[in-house]
Amino acid sequence: MRLRLVTLSLLLLLPAPGWSLPPGATSRAVQKPKPAPVRPSAARAPTEYAQLFNRRLANGLEVIVYEDHAVPLVTIELACRNGSYTEPPELNGLSHLYEHMFFKANRAVKNQEEYLRAIGELGIIYNGATQTELVNYHFTTLSRHLPTALRFMRDAALYPAFDEEEFAREKEVVLGEIDRNESSPYHYLSTEMTRRLFAKYTSRKNPLGTRETVANATTSQMRLIQRRYYIPNNAAVLVAGDVQPEEAFRLVAQYFGDWPRGDDPFEKYPLVEHPPLEKSEGVVVAQPVQTVTLQIGWHGPSIGKDDAATYAADVFSFILRQPNSRFQRALVDSGLTTGVDLIYLTQRNVGPITLTLQTTPDKARAALKAVYAEIGRFADADYFTDEELAVAKILLEADDLFSREKVSEHIHSLSFWWASTGLDYFRGYLPTLRATSRADIQRYLRKYVIGRPHVTVALMSPEAQASLSLTEAELIGEPARTADGQ
Repeated sequence: MRLRLVTLSLLLLLPAPGWSLPPGATSRAVQKPKPAPVRPSAARAPTEYAQLFNRRLANGLEVIVYEDHAVPLVTIELACRNGSYTEPPELNGLSHLYEHMFFKANRAVKNQEEYLRAIGELGIIYNGATQTELVNYHFTTLSRHLPTALRFMRDAALYPAFDEEEFAREKEVVLGEIDRNESSPYHYLSTEMTRRLFAKYTSRKNPLGTRETVANATTSQMRLIQRRYYIPNNAAVLVAGDVQPEEAFRLVAQYFGDWPRGDDPFEKYPLVEHPPLEKSEGVVVAQPVQTVTLQIGWHGPSIGKDDAATYAADVFSFILRQPNSRFQRALVDSGLTTGVDLIYLTQRNVGPITLTLQTTPDKARAALKAVYAEIGRFADADYFTDEELAVAKILLEADDLFSREKVSEHIHSLSFWWASTGLDYFRGYLPTLRATSRADIQRYLRKYVIGRPHVTVALMSPEAQASLSLTEAELIGEPARTADGQ
């Protein structure tokens, strides 16, 4: 499922302001040459994506244009396939730290203050974000400033200065982000889930990184990340808004066409293979909270290995999300929980499936038993109706279309899809969604969810932990054993 849907789902369910995606994405909010040859034809999208065009430069840079002339604004975005899925423990969090250094001094501007003043005079709003499989940066400005914005983006990408004083200050900023995350009880739930669900390669699912790696980071490591991942054949420049596609292609080629191609980082530094869970685990995390939050996590499908299951996962999550679904009636309307959701995060390197519910200490044991009863019935022929299946697909499609209303936000979805799935998957999303069947959903559930090893984390107060005394067997949904072990 797309990142935006996951974020909205969790915001509706969980009250803590520090809550992040499980396993999270980290974003940083700030102030809201010779042309190279290009391939001769731009790919056109099907009807649903008639405004979407793409072309690849000779140096491997993907150029993606989304045309929308509603207002005279344009957003440009640089996206790199980087993030925590490329990070061994010694580099964990440094993709995020690099993101913080992006809008700093470079060849064109001597220091950050000068940089901010220059883009501020043009009314440019900028931002950056680090996720598990993507790091992206964007400028939004008046469409007439597109060439200038592209030049600023080019200079930041190709010629960073990595000034030592600025670097030292920015490390403190990132350490402050870690402090803020650690001040939220829900951080410990998310961290424990990630640590157990991806135990062998936890750093690959932790975009924020660790205090130790950030505190000890060097500008030499920033240069390493730049050489390894900030190369045109591992990047895309997206242009969305009030722009003519051919003009956008010409300008991007002008400013980025001489960016030297590099070695494919994923051939030289292949992604890790997260080993499957061998058994189910359950754990209680004690924090000063009033409610009880239960989270169950599974390894889900990976893009490129089981694409069909990723569509089925999205559709099924939307079926469960509807207020009149059997799932919601059994768990929310019954009064057992105050909110429950099942989400799948689309990823190339094992997308997690996460079921999260919130309840009160006195109902936690019953809610846990009830949710496992529902999970066991997910693939039953009568668990959802044909009408619920059809409505879920319509709602997913409507959500996709509504997400394009604000072009400066839609461009982030485009870069997410480009990084984790590729544009062919994105262009085929709606047609494949419409064709998703009950059998597809049942196959997904039996392969990844029902009866599969999983991790359950329960977040509650120390007092609730003591009074409930939930066993690991209860947490992972094992049937109660009698005194003779039967």
